[in-house]
Amino acid sequence: MSTMDVSRRPSKPAAAAGSSLDAKSKHSPSPLKYYADEDPSLKVPAFLYLVNASAICAFFTLLYYLLSRWREKIRSASPLHVLSAPELAAILAFAASSVYLLGFFGVEFFQSLLLRPPSDIWADDGEEERVVSVVAEEGALKAPCGQALDEETTKLEFDPVKPAAPKAKPVETEKWDEPIGLTEEDEKVIASVVAGTTPSYSLESKLGDCRRAAAIRREALQRKTGKSLAGLPLEGLDYDSILGQCCEMPVGYVQIPVGIAGPLVLDGREYSVPMATTEGCLVASANRGCKAIALCGGASSVVLRDGMTRAPVVRFGSAKRAAELKFYLESPANFEVLSSVFNSSSRFGRLQSIKCAIAGKNLYLRFSCSTGDAMGMNMISKGVQNVMDFLQKDFPDMDVMGISGNFCSDKKPAAVNWIEGRGKSVVCEAVIKGDVVRKVLKTSVEALVELNMLKNLTGSAMAGALGGFNAHASNIVTAIYIATGQDPAQNVESSHCITMMEAVNDGKDLHVSVTMPSIEVGTVGGGTQLASQSACLNLLGVKGANREAPGSNSRLLATVVAGLVLAGELSLMSALAAGQLVKSHMKYNRANKDVSKVSS
Repeated sequence: MSTMDVSRRPSKPAAAAGSSLDAKSKHSPSPLKYYADEDPSLKVPAFLYLVNASAICAFFTLLYYLLSRWREKIRSASPLHVLSAPELAAILAFAASSVYLLGFFGVEFFQSLLLRPPSDIWADDGEEERVVSVVAEEGALKAPCGQALDEETTKLEFDPVKPAAPKAKPVETEKWDEPIGLTEEDEKVIASVVAGTTPSYSLESKLGDCRRAAAIRREALQRKTGKSLAGLPLEGLDYDSILGQCCEMPVGYVQIPVGIAGPLVLDGREYSVPMATTEGCLVASANRGCKAIALCGGASSVVLRDGMTRAPVVRFGSAKRAAELKFYLESPANFEVLSSVFNSSSRFGRLQSIKCAIAGKNLYLRFSCSTGDAMGMNMISKGVQNVMDFLQKDFPDMDVMGISGNFCSDKKPAAVNWIEGRGKSVVCEAVIKGDVVRKVLKTSVEALVELNMLKNLTGSAMAGALGGFNAHASNIVTAIYIATGQDPAQNVESSHCITMMEAVNDGKDLHVSVTMPSIEVGTVGGGTQLASQSACLNLLGVKGANREAPGSNSRLLATVVAGLVLAGELSLMSALAAGQLVKSHMKYNRANKDVSKVSS
């Protein structure tokens, strides 16, 4: 039947609220997209169903067999090009089934399956056509930023969509901001999202424009909730850069001021350190600490350890079998084999150690590896998965319960991180002259030493603190993490810190140090690739990966974090010793005007 015949058929009714669907199409998406219920002559003969089912079953069965054989050859180090008779027959049969399926269904059918957005898997044909009718009109769409639409979709013709019911009014009388540049087509999509016909999460893939998707999602959210988002900016962010990497279903972005503390003189170099925070006095306090350190010749730092960790949990039928695997993994004779399996997953990930802990018949395996300039969670997870697959051969009764068993331990305060370390373990120190303590910090060496003992050491012990033997290391760590695109949640273990103060040089000067065993930072991947965060990393001279010495940029960033924590500890402890804390916060942390009114 010709395309002209199909186009004359009556359009199918649409289930979407306020829209009607015209089913006419210039190009059919696939050879099997028939109107069989309208014309029985278009039905596929029964024997073809049987042949197609056999070909599909053969295709996937042969594919599984060949992949299994390929995996076994890799494990046994057998040459891949040497084929047995069954393997050769399987390859020929696999090729034949592939050619048959391509010949019958056509290339366009498989393109439509591969390029179709994931959300469409759960939608029936009617819903798919309704969604497309809302987002496409009068020809082709722009190239999508995420997943491409089918070529045929951009060629469909649609009748005007007429809303069947008036738009829902806001629950409250609150007035929201009106996005600039909303077209009639955008209004149709908004109505479809509000009605629930078009999933909000699929807008990027269906519209092909990330910024437009954010604007439509934002407006639909305001109409659905009746709440205003007028204070949340929409413009000024590259929405393509966050797709599939940093944030899903964006409706804008939050503004956080970035202040500069410094120069921080550390290891003979000066750093202007960016801090993203909404806490008044924080940048000023860190800046005062930097001044005191600079007047005394600067601070020095040492990276004691550099290794990210991941700890899967496995279960056996008995504690004895769990112990056997523990002895196997911790034996030096097996480390070379395990490291080669682990290292094959990445160019930069290198296995350093495996430490195990048993709880009954459950075994926790804490892998540690270097990760170059990346923070490294994904890198080490891939290596651990490789080792788990390798161990399954010699320990077939091993049941992997989870790739992470919390013995790592990630984003939770844990003694294992405090003792063993995680990420970068750094110690930073400085000697502050007595004159600087009196003139800049407005206190005395004796007062600082005594307060540090009573507050950071004894007080924290009384509170049962875990890694919290400091004044406010978390303040500094979080501000730098947000500014440089780190994972803010990892501030939990990254803020583990013990601050020590001691009188030196016959009690005239102050020796101050911070020891931080688990600073987790990276200069590539995640939020470090966003424009603002990348600019802050560039300011510190650690943007991206160091090609000459992989890992040196991330280690340098960790020392800067520790150095500014040292400055922050020095300044806050001095303010507490001198009784200046409340006064300074009343001066710098209290707004004298309503900023929201000024901005509006």
